[in-house]
Amino acid sequence: MITTLADLLPLLPLLIATATTIVAMTAIGIRRNYALTAGITIAGLLIASLVAASMMSTTNSQVTPLLIVDQYSLFFTVLTCVTAMLIAIFSFPYLANLDDSKEEYYLLLSMATIGAIVMVSSNHFVSTILGLETLSMSLYGMVAYPVHSKLADKFPLEASVKYLVLSAAASGILLFGMALIYAQTGTLEFSSIVNVTKETPGLGAGFSIVALIMVFIGIAFKLSLAPFHMWTPDVYEGSPLPATTYLATIGKSAMFVVLLRLIVTTEALSFDSIILVISLVAIVSILAGNLLALLQDSLKRILAYSSIAHMGYLLIALVASYYVQGTISVEAVTFYLFAYMVMSVGAFGVISIVSSSEKEFDDIDDYQGLFWRNPWLAAVFTGMLLSLAGIPLTVGFIGKFYLFFAGVEAGLWILLAVLIIGSGVGLYYYLRIVYRMLLSPKDDEGFKSGGSQYMGSHGVLAFVLALLLVLGVYPTPLVSIIETISLNIL
Repeated sequence: MITTLADLLPLLPLLIATATTIVAMTAIGIRRNYALTAGITIAGLLIASLVAASMMSTTNSQVTPLLIVDQYSLFFTVLTCVTAMLIAIFSFPYLANLDDSKEEYYLLLSMATIGAIVMVSSNHFVSTILGLETLSMSLYGMVAYPVHSKLADKFPLEASVKYLVLSAAASGILLFGMALIYAQTGTLEFSSIVNVTKETPGLGAGFSIVALIMVFIGIAFKLSLAPFHMWTPDVYEGSPLPATTYLATIGKSAMFVVLLRLIVTTEALSFDSIILVISLVAIVSILAGNLLALLQDSLKRILAYSSIAHMGYLLIALVASYYVQGTISVEAVTFYLFAYMVMSVGAFGVISIVSSSEKEFDDIDDYQGLFWRNPWLAAVFTGMLLSLAGIPLTVGFIGKFYLFFAGVEAGLWILLAVLIIGSGVGLYYYLRIVYRMLLSPKDDEGFKSGGSQYMGSHGVLAFVLALLLVLGVYPTPLVSIIETISLNIL
């Protein structure tokens, strides 16, 4: 319970992110200046991430029944703020030539970040839904940017409406599941649900299972897990690239942290039915995501189906958490989420640099000969794709090894077989893109990525590539941090 000003200190990163939004809004009200608004947003997110990082070693507090600020939530708060800051940097040159008002985009981005911070700190269904809707409502606007797009083949408004309708349906299922849980247990706090569900045999247990499955289905929609994934490729393709990047990284990671804390805290996997449902969803997601990616020529759609498969990989470690003692499964999920966000930011970042709000280079054919036209971008893109495929000496390999190790410890041989098959298929369509970049360039005019406005974006790519390679060769510092923070979940 908050009684003094000191009780608010654990919420300082959230308060800074909120203040950033208010300051940016005030600046827009006084005078519209695109560079100033972007600068305020980037600076605010940087400060919030630094404050959260400085609090990791000292803060472990239950701030009201709704939010828990521990090392685990602070780790993902740092990751969320840093990723949002990198996306804001990518967004600057992308939206620079947009005729519409551009400043409000940064308001939406910072508000979405506020929702994500609430979600990663959530220990209660009420805070979960509040954070989720704050994130989702902001993303609806980001996906619709720009409404008056000059991209003849892109329809941001259509993508936004599709995302809105299907996301609202998912939220409805999620809320109904929450209502059933409250009717059964009389509480919406994660840590209190487990005690009640364990003491309800027979019909009561069945009631709890149905409720938990409905909650999982609602979350699965948000994570675009198969068979609830149909919206993902269309929304990814129709959205502006910065919004797609945000949706693929922060939108997915914040939701998965909620799922992880919910599953582990409530001991939902003590029901065999829940294990069966999650395992089937994992298998279908891995196979459907990888196989459907083979049929695509749009990079956005390829990465969309790829994200479906990667979320399926994560479910393997989630299932393993029930069978394995210790924190290895939580560590695997945490490391892979970190790796996935790094890889996705880098991959979408390359596409964002070569594109703009006026023209997107999204087709595989657009990248033919990229190694000869721009070796730097081609090298970064190749690194990200190979890491997504799980090739050694990249952070993606370490993440996938972590998942495999957790699965072996749990004896999940069928899921591991699917993981191997899916990774093999994934390697093919990632190498297909690399092969196209190695071909001779086409005669038509290529894209441009020079000028001072791109310096920040190239700096971000260099940072992300360094993370990918350094942590792929020497992951020990990150592993040590993850081992420590994972104790907070159990």
